[in-house]
Amino acid sequence: MHIDIKQVSNRKELKLFIQFSLDLYNNNPFYCPPIIRDELNTLTEGINPAFEVCEAAYFLAYKEGKVAGRIAGIINHAGNALWKDSCMRFGWFDFVDDLAVSKALLDAVVAWGKTKGMTHMFGPVGFTDFDHQGLLIEGFQYLSPIASLYNYPYYVKHYQAYGLQGQKDWIEMHSGLVHQIPEELTQLCNYAEEHFKVKVVKVKSKKELIKKYGYSFFDVFDAANSPFSNSVPLTGGQKHYYANMFIRFLNFDFITFVTNEKDEIVQVCVCMPNITKALQKCNGRLFPLGWLHILKTMRAKRFEQIDFLLYATRPDYQTKGINALLFKDLIPIFEKYGVKYSESGPILEGSAIGNAQTDYFNSKRHKRRRTYSLIF
Repeated sequence: MHIDIKQVSNRKELKLFIQFSLDLYNNNPFYCPPIIRDELNTLTEGINPAFEVCEAAYFLAYKEGKVAGRIAGIINHAGNALWKDSCMRFGWFDFVDDLAVSKALLDAVVAWGKTKGMTHMFGPVGFTDFDHQGLLIEGFQYLSPIASLYNYPYYVKHYQAYGLQGQKDWIEMHSGLVHQIPEELTQLCNYAEEHFKVKVVKVKSKKELIKKYGYSFFDVFDAANSPFSNSVPLTGGQKHYYANMFIRFLNFDFITFVTNEKDEIVQVCVCMPNITKALQKCNGRLFPLGWLHILKTMRAKRFEQIDFLLYATRPDYQTKGINALLFKDLIPIFEKYGVKYSESGPILEGSAIGNAQTDYFNSKRHKRRRTYSLIF
């Protein structure tokens, strides 16, 4: 069966590109639909400031006249300059279970990368470390949070059939939360406060956050990720973009900062109620009633699961036990809202940095995801 590949060239085709994943996972109980408007903005040059340092191409695969797959090729020029590399990223890679479809899409994105002088690629990833990354390879039976990719199990054989090689593994943790502060946690907090002159800081609104700290909380994330290959610091425009994308949803009870004696943020934790069920109800559409489902979930006084969106510690404060302050602050808040479980974001396997968020809870690794690479 012949597969036709077409490069996306207008907004109508871009909407087809986005709609394909919604159709492919229609009625899947574990898939979290993206917010369609945010997807459009992310993929549109002139709206997403990532295009200040990136370029991208999107491809659709047609089988018997119907869309059967999609893929994005991305070149982050800032990242290549930083790492002295000629690397292409690929993402938004979804397809029906037909090896001819996935091969045709990968052939198309590799050909595009070669015309740009690239020599290899890795993915699935996005423009930045704040976009979805990593193919799900274990844990298909668990609900996906908004911050993580979901994919069918058959994707793995398609990657392997094309010769893509495993690059990095990421794990995700599911934790049962305690509602009493352990004595050892209090002792650690007292030690950290005395020896490292740190304290917990809360803000009540976006206006207060930006006025007091600007977007410096993103600098903590950048610094924490700087040792990892392919990591690229966010530009000022990207910080503004991501803050506006997410802050509108957040309950500031679940935002906690730890600052030092200079009032610099050295640790940040941002959580939110799991909104997957709300997004499934509206299938990613904010209108006419999607925003209501999301707002109702975000403003709920009682709910069962919290998702960690952002958790990072400045390198010079890692392994000092200051994460104890975060959880001493959050545990009473979890109790107030009746939260029973938490879901971590992807944590690079073997990294002690991310694992700190589960030190005080009954946690298990229930998902694994992997990025893959290919030399052209």
